[in-house]
Amino acid sequence: MRNILVIGIGAGNLEHMTVQAINGLNRADVLFIPDKGARKNDLAELRREICDRFVTNPDSRRVEFDVPVRAEPAPSYEATVDDWHEAIAGIYEALIRDELGEDGCGAFLIWGDPSLYDSALRILERVRQRGNVAFELEVIPGITAIQALAASHAIALNRIGDPIHITTGRRLAEQGLPDNAGSTIVMLDGKCAFQTVADKETTIYWGAYLGTPDEIVVSGTLAEVGDVIAKTREDARRRKGWIMDTYLLRKPADEG
Repeated sequence: MRNILVIGIGAGNLEHMTVQAINGLNRADVLFIPDKGARKNDLAELRREICDRFVTNPDSRRVEFDVPVRAEPAPSYEATVDDWHEAIAGIYEALIRDELGEDGCGAFLIWGDPSLYDSALRILERVRQRGNVAFELEVIPGITAIQALAASHAIALNRIGDPIHITTGRRLAEQGLPDNAGSTIVMLDGKCAFQTVADKETTIYWGAYLGTPDEIVVSGTLAEVGDVIAKTREDARRRKGWIMDTYLLRKPADEG
């Protein structure tokens, strides 16, 4: 039976690669490299650099594939994502069917960790449920943007006895900071949702392009650095054509 490896490759630093991940790359007959277009070519190039540096298996080969662009949410965010995942599932199915032999091993290289705000595992489960191609699945974890953020700011993610809440920018804007968590990590925020937080004495630890040579980190209270981060983020996005960032918000009562 075909074997599919879903390998977490870290947040952007080649040295985030674990020994397990490197061994996984070298087990694979085919390495699947997603291409999200010219604006995000850096993401595909990092995967190529990882393969260049760590793959020693002379029989492995790379197959690059185009990732469809997700439409703007209409009629709903959930429906739009579902349609997008269905389109990608068709691509994954064709790759597994056409590029791997019956006993072949293929690997998908996943930014960060496959378990955290990444859809590869859900999409592969769609492929499995279609019943057109059979495969076994193995997941290799990777360093997340959350870990890289904490490392770059030299902070612990939690206070003693303090719960951590992980959410998205969209949910933060809709629901605000939870009452039962002093520390909130926000991912997938394209609209600077931290600006909606009412208490401007909340501390923010923000980072973009974490682990890469382009890394930017800023910290302080929202009153001090909120506008700075918003401007820095927009300038960086325009300069590179894309941005990946995350941040931690910590309520004033939990400081010091």
